[in-house]
Amino acid sequence: MSNLASSAVLAPVAPASAPAGPAIELVGVNKWYGDFHVLKDINLKVHRGERIVICGPSGSGKSTMIRCINRLEEHQQGTIIVDGIELTNDLKRIDEIRREVGMCFQHFNLFPHLTILENLTLAPIWVRKMPKREADELAMHFLTKVKIPEQAHKYPGQLSGGQQQRVAIARALCMKPKIMLFDEPTSALDPEMVKEVL
Repeated sequence: MSNLASSAVLAPVAPASAPAGPAIELVGVNKWYGDFHVLKDINLKVHRGERIVICGPSGSGKSTMIRCINRLEEHQQGTIIVDGIELTNDLKRIDEIRREVGMCFQHFNLFPHLTILENLTLAPIWVRKMPKREADELAMHFLTKVKIPEQAHKYPGQLSGGQQQRVAIARALCMKPKIMLFDEPTSALDPEMVKEVL
């Protein structure tokens, strides 16, 4: 199982509600950090409902690729199409994609000054304009799914690494994304939870 502790891309869009074509498509994608050519002519199609896992050694570009898919980093050459929308410099399109693509980061990025429940409800309330009560119910639903509903009123610093990772997964799912991107999705999870996540 430890080999699966690498970047993964999940495309759970139901075919009936989605535009034609793959959920994610990369065509001839290249990215450099200075002279270091980290992504070389990447071609990839992830079809709707398909789950793929990308394995490779540290520094091979797994995290960079999924950060490019969510436009947290810019690629220099090639085309990236997410849910039928081509990623360009148009900020409106980038925001549109980010609303529909959930991302679970390698280092969780939880807000330390907010409770777990507040971490989960912040984006649904502010971005999706969801009523607080509905956001709270949704958050508790996903905390129950990842088996830590009793942690809702604690702060991230009070949780173990594995529990924080579960919170990060639940937080991403609270946005009801069409596509999920996971970076090192199982790195802090016990073997039983790994099966559930994957």
